[in-house]
Amino acid sequence: MKKTIRDIGFKGKRVLVRVDFNVPLDKGLNITDDTRITAALPTIEYIVKNGGRVILMSHLGRPKGKVKDEFRLTPVAKRLRELLGRSVKKTDDCIGAGALESAKALKDGDVLLLENLRFHPEEEANDPVFAAELASLGEVYVDDAFGACHREHASIDGVTKSLPSVAGMLLEKEMKYLGGVVDDPKKPFALIFGGAKVSDKVGIIENLLDKVDIILIGGGMAYTFLKSKGHTIGSSKLEAGLIDKAAEILDAAKSKGVKVYLPVDHVITKNLSNPSDNKVAGIDIEDGWMGVDIGPKSIEIFRGALKGARTIVWNGPLGVFEVPPFDKGSRAVAESLTALDAATIIGGGDTAAAISRFGLSDKMSHISTGGGASLEFLEGKILPGIAALNDK
Repeated sequence: MKKTIRDIGFKGKRVLVRVDFNVPLDKGLNITDDTRITAALPTIEYIVKNGGRVILMSHLGRPKGKVKDEFRLTPVAKRLRELLGRSVKKTDDCIGAGALESAKALKDGDVLLLENLRFHPEEEANDPVFAAELASLGEVYVDDAFGACHREHASIDGVTKSLPSVAGMLLEKEMKYLGGVVDDPKKPFALIFGGAKVSDKVGIIENLLDKVDIILIGGGMAYTFLKSKGHTIGSSKLEAGLIDKAAEILDAAKSKGVKVYLPVDHVITKNLSNPSDNKVAGIDIEDGWMGVDIGPKSIEIFRGALKGARTIVWNGPLGVFEVPPFDKGSRAVAESLTALDAATIIGGGDTAAAISRFGLSDKMSHISTGGGASLEFLEGKILPGIAALNDK
């Protein structure tokens, strides 16, 4: 067990908090989704309430070690002020005399946001000198950036060498829900997989095959599995190099008594840019057509398979949900989850975006804020950002 912010006192201390404010911006540099900012509010407010002096640090985008105005955290500071309802100061750099001066001038309950960490190449290189300079700004370190915990960066790993280091509330929640899945899921335990790539999910399936009871596979990755069973898939998404691996997974699941459900029908189109030109096909897809969603029979089979489940982990949408009407499969399955007496855990990235689009985020037990991090955690990998924190 790792220490959390409840295991440490903050009164009068400068608290260096790694958050994940890597939010999407439009061309006018307006934030289009502030989920990652709102997710960090409980930790920030807890530290403020307990008399700490908050110093927030984050990356934004991929400036590749150079200062680029379009990746400044200025829009984030503005939105954070609105959400917190209090002043948030912002520095022009994350290290240096200005940052140190601003940090040392903080009073109890103040909030400071440092400029983009990735303006310095030393951040991603986990440079010890850069990490020590970041650490010098605070007296305690809190990691609340689960989405970056799989990165061995200076602000995630390096700073922990110099400061007492604990988990924030968001990271604690991720460890509780995802850790529960890996260690001791309530049964029956179901996995729902979708999205484009089989390669992203192989490690999770192999890690959880001894614990899972039901696996549903839709989205682009389903076609590699269907191809492995000898079905025709038209011009649907295919990872040809993983056909044999897909067959191996299906055989392994069968030998362990795990029920695997693949689509038995599909919504297909010839051209994604003309979504009205679509039809429902059976399990085989003719040449020139591509599968873009699970079909109506598959929806009913998937919903039925989940009825008695007590733990459900979903990673990857079941169709091209961004292009209606190819969101029907994902939407129908998502709505069915809300009626179940089950822990419903949504993997980050596109799945979280789909659930948000359907207006169902508050009906799920937990929505992970980490795409790659949640995948690696469920694969059973040790995440550097969690490993580096102090044990209880």
